[in-house]
Amino acid sequence: MTILKKFKSDIPASFVVFLIALPLSLGIALASGAPLKAGVIAAIIGGIAVGLFSGAPLQVSGPAAGLTIMIFGFIQKFGFQTTCIITLLAGGLQILFGLLGIGQLTLAISPSVIEAMLAGIGILIALGQAFVLMGSSPKGSALANLSQLPEAFMNRNHQAFALGLFSLFVLWAWNKYLSKKVKFIPGSLIAVLLGTAIASILALDVPHVSIGNNIFSEFQIPQINLAELPTLLLSALALTFVASAESLLCAVATDKLHSGPRAKLNRELIAQGIGNTLSGFLGGLPVTGVIVRSSANIGAGAKSNISAVFHGVWLLIFASFMSNYLSLIPLPVLAALLIFTGIKLVKLQEIKKLMEFNESLIYFATLTGVVFINLLWGIGIGFGLALVMLLYKMSQFEVRTFSEGKSQRVVITGSLTFLGIPSLLRQLETLPQGSMVEMIFDVDHLDHASLEAIRSWKENYEKTGGKIIKAPLDILWKSLGEKKALPLTSMTYENQVDLMQKAYRFDQTDLSLNKTSLTEKKSSSLLASNPEIKSDIIN
Repeated sequence: MTILKKFKSDIPASFVVFLIALPLSLGIALASGAPLKAGVIAAIIGGIAVGLFSGAPLQVSGPAAGLTIMIFGFIQKFGFQTTCIITLLAGGLQILFGLLGIGQLTLAISPSVIEAMLAGIGILIALGQAFVLMGSSPKGSALANLSQLPEAFMNRNHQAFALGLFSLFVLWAWNKYLSKKVKFIPGSLIAVLLGTAIASILALDVPHVSIGNNIFSEFQIPQINLAELPTLLLSALALTFVASAESLLCAVATDKLHSGPRAKLNRELIAQGIGNTLSGFLGGLPVTGVIVRSSANIGAGAKSNISAVFHGVWLLIFASFMSNYLSLIPLPVLAALLIFTGIKLVKLQEIKKLMEFNESLIYFATLTGVVFINLLWGIGIGFGLALVMLLYKMSQFEVRTFSEGKSQRVVITGSLTFLGIPSLLRQLETLPQGSMVEMIFDVDHLDHASLEAIRSWKENYEKTGGKIIKAPLDILWKSLGEKKALPLTSMTYENQVDLMQKAYRFDQTDLSLNKTSLTEKKSSSLLASNPEIKSDIIN
């Protein structure tokens, strides 16, 4: 596709994304407790800088709702200027990780943790902005907000509350009935324009946006206190993890919406790092890939990164020459926009899907941690629980026992790991003493601890007069680990029976041991090719 054709598609798309990004950037800054201009700066950098170097051409970056709670916490703890330094450091880490080629590692997180993280953030945003909707301000933690919400409602600014409810209704109605018919006009823009017009015409006594005439007029170079550097690096590492995961997951999701060039994740991570470094330096919020803007970009017909870059250009022009008009926007309107965005982050369809995969426990544990402790604790709880459940699933096995006279056949299926040894031994100890036992292993994993536990049990069982017939565990272990003939092509049930028949010459339906079967003549070739069998086969 020629540059001219790209411009014909990308320039109109860029204007649509600009209309979406402007009110959202202001709202996200408001929810983060940052100066409102920080959201616009981040949107400009996300468009121009990240767009120019992007590895996901149709993804649009900027300040994201998914980071608001983390940034709010940083600002409360360190102040806004230090938060900018954390953003700058996180950008440097992203560039480093991208150059090292480990971008994909940030995707190694359970979907249930990601969905719960976003839902928790959505709940916190909606809960906090409910106070702004009523003409007040958030009270801090979720518990504090919940406990003081009734009082705030009783003492609400009635004009602000009515304007906010009207804006919520406009957002709901537009997205339900008109968004698909008028795709190039976002509902957020309509809500802001109508809310601003009503507040101006009726001269409502409500708080308004305060951003100044020029967003770069009070620019200051961030100053680093070296004594705080270790603490700031830990915070930057946390921000790097969350922002990178959100950006790269967005890039993967964006790929599903178009048939153009696929995302190059490490390059995209470097681009995000460049964006965060510049945004932190210039006094902006952190940037990530944003699925709302990206999907709107693709839906508006974008064909390349030109659209993302020019949406940043339009933002820069507006902020440089027309930012005084932003002071007309009432804060309750932005609060309504954020509440609507927060509610949409709680996706009921995803919860149903996670329940089908038995991951609802991870989801609700993460959600609870994010809402009532903090974002990092919530993610840590979810990640840890996901690992525990994974280990549990990987350690599932079944022991089936079949009695045939005085003989026993034991078939073990599943995965044998050190976590399952106690249960395995308990079940094996129920076998009658002094029996001849044929053991078949239909397993997909066997670790060293399990192998040694079975050998130890075998030795003890035989000391009481029993006999154990089984294929060599060393060969089974190697075949599972190396996936090649050793000399067996694979250690299936048939392979194990064949090997035991060669060693013992017993019939599958008659487990009586032939005492003369293991002659040197019959077994010499087997023992020669597998010397480890000598230590594992019963004589």
